[in-house]
Amino acid sequence: MGKHGIEILDLDVKKLIQMLNEALAEEWLAYYQYWIGSRVIEGPMRTDIEQELQIHADQELNHAVMVADRIDQLGGTPLLSPNDWMKYSKCKYLAPEDPYVEKILEQNLDGERCAIKRYKEIADFTHGKDYTTYQMATTILDEELEHEQEIEDWQADIESMKENFKKLRM
Repeated sequence: MGKHGIEILDLDVKKLIQMLNEALAEEWLAYYQYWIGSRVIEGPMRTDIEQELQIHADQELNHAVMVADRIDQLGGTPLLSPNDWMKYSKCKYLAPEDPYVEKILEQNLDGERCAIKRYKEIADFTHGKDYTTYQMATTILDEELEHEQEIEDWQADIESMKENFKKLRM
């Protein structure tokens, strides 16, 4: 983005770059959380959920690329070291120490809800002031909302399966 393009933005560009670097850290952590979770997951529906976690991981990586590109366009520098991810992230990274499917889904749901807050914050900050970042934020927000719904659906399916199993045992 050229100097004039940055000058016409009606917002604090340094603050926006900070917000975007925080989002970038969170996307890298979300990518890894999905990726490693898909490798260690155990329990019912594991095969189907594993494939979806891998898709979610790829989408989180794509979000990181979009955010890093936007930071660069705004004249900022994307985080250069993985050591900074935990420092900048306001979302928790939860290692899948308990690989059971319900725990993995719960951890990923927490991450999605944090990401939803993050991209709503960026969308609100840029609305009517920086159309490019606003469009990027709302595009990512839509995918994060979709991820949240998919995880909630899997949780409901597992709960239903458990209830049906209890009925069969009675």
